[in-house]
Amino acid sequence: MAEMDIGLIGLAVMGENLVLNMESKGFGVAVFNRTVEKVDKFVQGRGANKNIVGCHSIKDLCANLKRPRKVMLLVKAGAAVDDFIEQLLPHLEPDDIVIDGGNSHFPDTIRRTEYVESKGFRYIGTGVSGGEEGALRGPSMMPGGTPSAWPEVKDIFQSICAKTDQGEPCCDWVGQGGAGHFVKMVHNGIEYGDMQMICETYQLMKAGLVMSNPEMHEVFAEWNEGELDSYLIEITRDILGYKDEDGNEVVDLILDTAGQKGTGKWTAIAALDEGQPLTLIGEAVFARCLSALKDERVRASKTLKASVKPFDGDKQAFIQDLRQALYASKIVSYAQGYQLMQSAANSYGWDLNYGGIALMWRGGCIIRSVFLGKIKEAFDRNPELENLLLDPFFAEIVQKSQDAWRRVIVKAVEMGIPTPALTSALNFFDGYRSERLPANLLQAQRDYFGAHTYERVDKPRGEFFHTNWTGRGGDTAASTYVV
Repeated sequence: MAEMDIGLIGLAVMGENLVLNMESKGFGVAVFNRTVEKVDKFVQGRGANKNIVGCHSIKDLCANLKRPRKVMLLVKAGAAVDDFIEQLLPHLEPDDIVIDGGNSHFPDTIRRTEYVESKGFRYIGTGVSGGEEGALRGPSMMPGGTPSAWPEVKDIFQSICAKTDQGEPCCDWVGQGGAGHFVKMVHNGIEYGDMQMICETYQLMKAGLVMSNPEMHEVFAEWNEGELDSYLIEITRDILGYKDEDGNEVVDLILDTAGQKGTGKWTAIAALDEGQPLTLIGEAVFARCLSALKDERVRASKTLKASVKPFDGDKQAFIQDLRQALYASKIVSYAQGYQLMQSAANSYGWDLNYGGIALMWRGGCIIRSVFLGKIKEAFDRNPELENLLLDPFFAEIVQKSQDAWRRVIVKAVEMGIPTPALTSALNFFDGYRSERLPANLLQAQRDYFGAHTYERVDKPRGEFFHTNWTGRGGDTAASTYVV
């Protein structure tokens, strides 16, 4: 007799931990792995004496599940997900549910949702954030896909996910199609931005102020008690204070080349597709690319010399400026991320709950922070909020932080320390608050060389004009379109 509440395919560490999390909350779990030896090892090891059934085939897995069956895939994103869907479908019945809990690209989730639904089944693509620890103790979860599937899995998902201090689950329905994986992608893009800004702040302290790791550890410990209180500030504090068994400060032994799995790049590409200025996250992605050119940078360092000034101010005052610059830049990063989600919601017909998304990120995930509660409050005040920078709370902080923010960027330039994310955040702020930008000249250039036309300030929007700039071009204009 089928008794298990949910099946899970993929017993890497994330999969194992999620199974143990589910079982600890009272759910029976059937498990399968392509390498079946892993199934036996898990059931006899970490899963021993628990309400977990090991299965040696997908047919066996499906036979052990209550109806409607719920099968979750935690396998490598890409072709493996499609392969397992094809293997699963012959063993399912109408209205059974396939769940992809991996880091899938949202267009793939849109395609898979349509495909699985066309076969008479239901599909969920859910972002899962929090890493191995989160999977075991409570991740942030962002499910989307077939709307009717949500009530079937809601109890399981909201039981295993992280909770806020008020007990609210960090999981709720995001929207149909690829909405869940899109929101998870933006989460990861914001994560790229947060990490890069923290790293730039660290570099300004280390190379600019010549601070020791213990000194920086104390600064980040202090910051984690205030408005910057977050998981990433917390772990930065711990990393800067960590020594190995030989007394070495480990952070200094790590090669300065950053890896990436592609979700930040996907976020930047989605922003380009949507025509949204996601400048900070884009810079964070490119900063990782630049870091990967380690050997080339070493060669360049021997040839390219910069005219720089050492720091000559008040160190403690500059540290306070850094705190304000980091906080203001963080606000810009999230404002850009929310701009992208709002644009995508319009493009794909998603009804996203922006305050609810902040709540989902409030616990369990990598970008969890006190700050997210303020975003929830902003959208509670105004569900139609156009941009976070226009919320009174955030607008006041950014306005008050301007002087400190500008001092940090000026000092960074003088000292020759790259701050692409912090600088792009300030540039976005200055651009976004500008009633007039030099795009009038740019559009004149486009019209000059390509007859691309332009609008006029003294005419209604939507009317387009062309100037015969050289006297040789005639009056023929190119058709007006925007990519």
